[in-house]
Amino acid sequence: MTKSDQTAAVDTTGAADTRGDPVADIAAELPYLRRYARALTGNQDSGDRYAVATLEAILADSSILDGKAGARVGLFRAFHSVWNSSGSLLSGPGADPSAAERKAQARLSALTPQSREALLLRTIEEFRIAEIAQIMDVTEDEAEELVATALREMEADVVGKVMVIEDEPLIAMDIRNIVEDMGHFVTGVARTQTEALALGDKDMPDLILADIQLADNSSGIDAVNDLLERLGQMPVVFITAFPRRLLTGEKPEPAFLITKPFTQEQVRSAVSQALFFASTETLMH
Repeated sequence: MTKSDQTAAVDTTGAADTRGDPVADIAAELPYLRRYARALTGNQDSGDRYAVATLEAILADSSILDGKAGARVGLFRAFHSVWNSSGSLLSGPGADPSAAERKAQARLSALTPQSREALLLRTIEEFRIAEIAQIMDVTEDEAEELVATALREMEADVVGKVMVIEDEPLIAMDIRNIVEDMGHFVTGVARTQTEALALGDKDMPDLILADIQLADNSSGIDAVNDLLERLGQMPVVFITAFPRRLLTGEKPEPAFLITKPFTQEQVRSAVSQALFFASTETLMH
């Protein structure tokens, strides 16, 4: 497989009829591995380099997939083998780590080792504790403690102002309650792109938590892009019932993407990590 073939495989997002085909099984999971890698690194390019490195490692030694664990667990387990052996964020050929990557590394070094990885696997990728233990090669008790530790450490680190862009009143209320219970301040709830821009001008947030489809058929993505253009870069968490539509690899993608219906644990995790990991790359044209 050439480098271009590997990159194309990383960008595969179409629904796959796997029928027991290991290659198709892996291809179907790659968009979610890329999402996980971006959330870990805070950068789409770095995340994709890890995804490609994982494919290269599998080609070199397919046994790292651990076929008994299933394609999804096996793929993430192979990724962790690459992640743990690299020791630092992968950069492009001849490139020095960016300022954002250096900042991310410095902040992450203050966390309990492997805790953030366990939290992302549990809340964003929705693996069971037993699966996380397999992926990370730890006991189930250790995996559970790593998840709890990550939440404690990150929630204690920052308190910020959060803008909610969501057109469904009950969902907006649920999100607001979760965010406020965490100790953050909600600047307001916007139902449309126009309301979001007005709210941003009135009270600049530290984090935007946005749905994709808004009440007047306007785009949450466009609203976020306009806000970032006006207010400057800030972390963003997107919420959607159709995550694969944003995991195409065709343009910049969000580092934090929650799937509807979401759980309280998912919102807490994404908000904490987005605020903690301030180098989050948001969805831009």
